Amino acid sequence: MTRRWLPPLVALVCLVVAAPAAAQFEEPSSPRLQSAVTILQINDVYSTVPVDGLGGVSRVATIKKELQAAGRTPLLMIGGDFLASSVASSVFKGEQMIAAFNAMGLDVATLGNHEFDFGVDMLVTRMRQAQWQWVIANVIDRQTNAIIGGAPPYVIRDINGLKVGILGLCLLDEGMSNPELKTRLTLLDPLDTAARYVPEMKQQGADVIIAITHLRIWTDQALADRVPEIDLIVGGHEHYPINLTTGRTLITKAGMDARNVARIDIIKRPGGALDRYYELIPVTSAVKDDPATLAVVNDWESKLSVEMDRPVGASSEPLDAINQRVRSRETNLANLVADAIRQEAHADVALVNSGGIRGNRVYPAGPLTRRDLVSIHPFGNIICTVELTGEALLRMLNIGVGKLPAVTTGQFPAVSGVRFRVVLANRTGDRVRDLRVNGTPVDLTKSYTLALPDYVLNGGDSYEAMKSSLRVLVAAEQGPLIVSALERYIAGQRISPTVDGRIAIEP
Repeated sequence: MTRRWLPPLVALVCLVVAAPAAAQFEEPSSPRLQSAVTILQINDVYSTVPVDGLGGVSRVATIKKELQAAGRTPLLMIGGDFLASSVASSVFKGEQMIAAFNAMGLDVATLGNHEFDFGVDMLVTRMRQAQWQWVIANVIDRQTNAIIGGAPPYVIRDINGLKVGILGLCLLDEGMSNPELKTRLTLLDPLDTAARYVPEMKQQGADVIIAITHLRIWTDQALADRVPEIDLIVGGHEHYPINLTTGRTLITKAGMDARNVARIDIIKRPGGALDRYYELIPVTSAVKDDPATLAVVNDWESKLSVEMDRPVGASSEPLDAINQRVRSRETNLANLVADAIRQEAHADVALVNSGGIRGNRVYPAGPLTRRDLVSIHPFGNIICTVELTGEALLRMLNIGVGKLPAVTTGQFPAVSGVRFRVVLANRTGDRVRDLRVNGTPVDLTKSYTLALPDYVLNGGDSYEAMKSSLRVLVAAEQGPLIVSALERYIAGQRISPTVDGRIAIEP
């Protein structure tokens, strides 16, 4: 156990590496036993079931129940991003998350950018189905001239004699590419909004001010600087755990998919000072499933299994996913994936690492199910959008073809929006010739937009050297799943992807 002293507040940091459950037996002298309220935090949860053995909302439910059984008063919060995006959410439009979180015992939530993925009306419907308290102060529905879904900007709860004020804030500029959202919603600056409401919360007697946010970490820090009366920011958006202080404000994020639960115990000392005790709880198989929550999760998983085998579109051509061909030459399936990603991102160009295209078979002409699409791309990668120069695009393509004629690696590029020749006799790094972007010779000094998987953006499949040459426009926290983009691209139609000469390979 390590301690971090945070003047004038106190936070105790305890990183647990193998916790059987949250409500571990604490020593009688532990100051956490005096806490009036225990905040349990999750954020950016896209799956109700464990991912790679970690997470699972039925385990989170157990953590909350065991704390209650131990005499604590837990308040389970989520800092946004859970209605989308996932394969299940593309099918159920987030209804499965509402049902699972209702069963889990979620207490408070704010909105993240992915809550808007299915439009305002669907979001309002989901907000009404929820049994927890929504708080969101800076999203106004112009149709009602009120906060979206009729949610309050904040709530104040009296918990064991401690008045806890909770304010909700969402980021401004992500997830808002849908024209309907831009015309339907007014998004208020989160810092200005907090500066307006926090004094009001203090006037109403709040002893503790908690901002539950879905903001970038530097915006959370700016919020703490602007409104130092905020004692705790329970945040979201970043997909990795964060625990830091800005001024007197503790800022925490728990990662993604409930792989960890952040626990913050709050004590008000005589004289008004606050102690905050922080612990990050790994959600592993050592935490047992809550049976009631698990039953709800399993019911929706069963429904998903049925839906996975329903056709979403069809192809008039067999789709070639044989590894040896996908990783060494242009194929119609690789073109299909790249075209879908490019259309989804509205980018000039798309590039997909061939290692992200799987199946290793020829899909026969005919119906395509969701299960087919997941087998084509089983990784859960997200579409990101970057800006780069024509010179950087040329370098990136040269990396992609650099190991030809070898076919054992996944860096060979599937592309959309470009055509080029590959001269194998040339040295590695100088093989791409006659590069054209949407029919026009590449301008090495011009900027282009490129859609690509987050795996490639992060340097996967040998693209590490390109990271410094890419200016990120849409990061992984904002973008849609590749498999969801594929579904939208083929939904309700019969496609006919072909090999059309995008990549010509010469000796």
